[in-house]
Amino acid sequence: MPTAANLLLFLGASLALNVTPGPDMLYVITRSASEGRRAGVASALGIAGGTVFHSLAVVLGLSSLLIAVPFAYDAVRLGGAGYLVFLGLRTLLRPSGVAQGPRVEPASLWEIFRQGVVTNVLNPKVALSFLAFLPQFVVPGSGSAPGQLLLLSVLFNVSGTLVNLVVAFGASRAGQWGRARIGGGVLAQRITGAVFVGLGVRIALQQRS
Repeated sequence: MPTAANLLLFLGASLALNVTPGPDMLYVITRSASEGRRAGVASALGIAGGTVFHSLAVVLGLSSLLIAVPFAYDAVRLGGAGYLVFLGLRTLLRPSGVAQGPRVEPASLWEIFRQGVVTNVLNPKVALSFLAFLPQFVVPGSGSAPGQLLLLSVLFNVSGTLVNLVVAFGASRAGQWGRARIGGGVLAQRITGAVFVGLGVRIALQQRS
């Protein structure tokens, strides 16, 4: 079990990382602003679900494969980029009348959650960040390393999820304000599609570090 001082240091560092804008937060902002608070919450929980996968991968040592095997890193990176570009193009090419119909249904919330999970899982930068960040706070002689890593990853995920939920509420309010003044079902649809395509291109071009 890490010491109290070590945990406080870890929580502070985790919060600093989680409030730094990245692809996951941008996904939450886009969904929240264009489709409302419930969609934003679903996207934030989806990101949390993907983070659980990365947490287990770090504990089991699977994330180290992304460093040891360049092909594995590139396969995950290009798979994630392709998925985001697919979502973006599908949104951009969807008939505009769809965007003016009912905005959120239970099935669409599940799809948003699932897309959040897949988007996070297929971002190899998240795996490498976990692999580089979490072990720094493991205290030798304070219990098993896998157990400490699991605890730290849970705390990191809770911190990140809370941040994303706050972002979802704020972005949904901002989106509601904007739609009330400029209308915007079609505009929101186009912006969402463009953001997803941009995220896909960004992930496709990123390099290991």
